[in-house]
Amino acid sequence: MSPLAPYASHPEHSRGRRHAEPQAPTRNPFQRDRDRIVHSTAFRRLVYKTQVFLNHEGDLFRTRLTHSLEVAQLGRSIARSLGLQEDLVEAVALAHDLGHTPFGHAGQDALNHCMTPHGGFEHNLQSLRVVDGLEHRYPEFDGLNLCFETREGVLKHCSTANAQRLEQQEPGGVAHRFLQGIQPSLESQLCNLADSIAYNAHDIDDGVRSGLLTLDQVSQAPLFGGYLQTVRAQYPHLAPRRWLYEAIRRMLSDQVYDVVAATQNALKLSGVSSADEARRVEPLVRFTDDMHRQSVGLKRFLFQHLYRHPQVQRMTDLAQQVVRELFAAYQAQPEEMRAEFAQREDRPRAIADYIAGMTDRFAQKEHERLTGQRLW
Repeated sequence: MSPLAPYASHPEHSRGRRHAEPQAPTRNPFQRDRDRIVHSTAFRRLVYKTQVFLNHEGDLFRTRLTHSLEVAQLGRSIARSLGLQEDLVEAVALAHDLGHTPFGHAGQDALNHCMTPHGGFEHNLQSLRVVDGLEHRYPEFDGLNLCFETREGVLKHCSTANAQRLEQQEPGGVAHRFLQGIQPSLESQLCNLADSIAYNAHDIDDGVRSGLLTLDQVSQAPLFGGYLQTVRAQYPHLAPRRWLYEAIRRMLSDQVYDVVAATQNALKLSGVSSADEARRVEPLVRFTDDMHRQSVGLKRFLFQHLYRHPQVQRMTDLAQQVVRELFAAYQAQPEEMRAEFAQREDRPRAIADYIAGMTDRFAQKEHERLTGQRLW
């Protein structure tokens, strides 16, 4: 690992864990966090949770697990060039989607609708709930008892109402920055950007693989189209799939180099010399203005041509029906949930926790069992 920059999150300066534990003899605190995340039940479930395409639609489409691994790879590569703490970047990247529902954003939206009278549902907050309490692996505490810096990175977004509630429970804790208008660590900022870079790239790949996007369509997409046109001209006899791979590789590489250069410049201009100073200025991990503009344009392209494609929308509608009807079924018959959820007094939140922890296929099986309907 490269030497840490002064503005990196140094493990020996961590704000620690909510429950004190002896230091591990062979691992720094962020390595220990990463290992706990990898061994968690919620992490294993990600292999059967939707990214864009449902699990049964094909063996090679990305899942929440493979997406998280790609975010971790991109994050570590950039962190090494910037002198940031690679282990913290990897821990946040691997944990950032632990609270995601089955069926991707469709499931999240449906569950949020069901929970509107009960405080709503935010998948970032749910990821924090998973690592803070819903994982039951250790005898002395619930959750994974992760470091403050890892938990802070997991809570990427948070509404003001939820931030205020979390602040009451944990004064000066991971939600404090949302109320004070300060930034998370540079490592967390990096994970946020690596997340965006990863899903833009793999959604193009999956979109073409599925047949919902054509090469001619994506050759006109902002940012990506230029790479594809160059590769096709340079290698006219290659198979189209290899054109796609090479164009994605070039786009990813240029985005990584762009982030490194833009962030190095921002760090130099800011004059920050510690992790705490970096929290009190504007976000420093960034694209150049031109790359940011093109990346936003690519997101819009994917939203219009892939995420709102009639076939994806049809599956979205079915997925939301499953979540809504599961929620209603468990409200009427809480005993149909596992006992640890059925016995909780906060029934709506218990139902949300139970559904959010499901894989796509388990949710489908439960829905069929409880309603008699087979939607797929």
